[in-house]
Amino acid sequence: MLHLPLVVDFHHAVQPFHRSRHGKYTSHGSKSAASLTYVVSESVDRRDDYMGRTKVLEEKMTVPISWKHQVPKSKANVKYTTPNRVEVQGDFMSPSRSPEENMSNKWQELHAGSSKWEHLLDPFHPWLRAEIIKYGEFAQATYDAFNNDCFPECYGNCRYRKHRLFDELHLTKHGYEVTKYIYAMSHVGVLQYLERSQSPHTWSKDSNWIGFVAVSTDDESRRIGRRDIVMAWRGTVAVSEWISDLEAKLELIGDGDVMVEYGFHKIYTSKCDSTRYNKLSASEQVMLEVKKLEKLYREKGEKVSLAITGHSLGGALALLNAYEAAASLPDLPITVISFGAPQVGNIAFREKINEMKVKTLRIVVKQDKVPTLPGELWLIRILQTLLSITGMRKWVYTHVGEELALDITSSPHLKPQFSYKDCHNLEIYLHLIDRLHNKDSGFREGERDIALVNKNTGMLVEKIGIPENWYQVAHKGLIFNTVIGRWIKPNRVNQQDEDDVLMAI
Repeated sequence: MLHLPLVVDFHHAVQPFHRSRHGKYTSHGSKSAASLTYVVSESVDRRDDYMGRTKVLEEKMTVPISWKHQVPKSKANVKYTTPNRVEVQGDFMSPSRSPEENMSNKWQELHAGSSKWEHLLDPFHPWLRAEIIKYGEFAQATYDAFNNDCFPECYGNCRYRKHRLFDELHLTKHGYEVTKYIYAMSHVGVLQYLERSQSPHTWSKDSNWIGFVAVSTDDESRRIGRRDIVMAWRGTVAVSEWISDLEAKLELIGDGDVMVEYGFHKIYTSKCDSTRYNKLSASEQVMLEVKKLEKLYREKGEKVSLAITGHSLGGALALLNAYEAAASLPDLPITVISFGAPQVGNIAFREKINEMKVKTLRIVVKQDKVPTLPGELWLIRILQTLLSITGMRKWVYTHVGEELALDITSSPHLKPQFSYKDCHNLEIYLHLIDRLHNKDSGFREGERDIALVNKNTGMLVEKIGIPENWYQVAHKGLIFNTVIGRWIKPNRVNQQDEDDVLMAI
């Protein structure tokens, strides 16, 4: 009998609720099956804070779990029920987070894609779905914590200190701790891929907060069977900004014919000695931290892996990061989970990534145009067709890894009219992943709070009753100083730790 605390994150609901007393998960399709039975010992009252906790979660599990590698897709049948739901808007239910199963003996299938995730994507296995959403929420955190609307002197930075990031964004449930913040140059020559403050009192005129490195806690490491290092890369707030600057120019890296998009590579590798945060490039910052953590846990006798995630531009940087990490640490298992990422390199780049055994799962929305770039820019498309015909393959853009394609029109909760921006929104991606069952039967009852869809969009159908674009910083970023009894702006402090970001005066 295993006792675990269960964290329920509400985001939006304000009323007290009662958990269902019993729930059961059963995986069918082979002679062996697993059942998960749990009993919640008390009701949770959600009137005074954002997090409710039950005292006891009793869990019993029979093993082994049945897997579908030998089952034809037409016959595979994964049933998944979530009776532990919270009533928020009448018939529209926001299920709480399900208990996390011990997957230490199935890490290869779930994280390393040892079978290219065969029969785990259709039907969508709930364990794989949960892992993808976990990394997607890390990528979303880079947007939610990015300061792009409060005060010009803090523009382009992170709103929170690294040790508070997951607490502020309600992500402690995943069992990871942030170890390092990563910064990139905010301008690369004439290219304007990232945000740049125009204030004379800005925290940095040269750098942007571009993501973070995190590592799994002891409990999470035992659950997944290894110490998981994560690098989450931030995309751009306004995609149109970097698309307009996209040159689609391929640049040679390393030996041979391996080529990648010029602008993405410049963001990843640019540095300047006169800056505070980019004396080292984003590439160097990440690799120093990953190597340090890998060495630390290897010396303790633990298995170590690296998962790299990102959305949009962040997905492109994730692939460049994986390429470098695989070359530097050939014995380290590396997985890339990207969302709405553009094409990064040529065919030789893809072949080299595969040769180094980097496992990549690309999640795309069919109506999202960003994953078709830069190869679908009309002039580039014509040129690449000619180059392909003439045999000059090194100049042809291509994607890397396995693809999971989603359809925005498959969700009954989303409006039928949508814009280019809506199709590319990461919360839309996560909504579709959460509720996808398989290609034929469409949607299932999801687990993520449906209100998150309207965090920065207005895509939910009106009858659900969630306000559009509801996500904003509390008190517009002002904080209350109890010493002087006034509301003040947060400000930077000069500290040796460059990862410390915002602090009250």
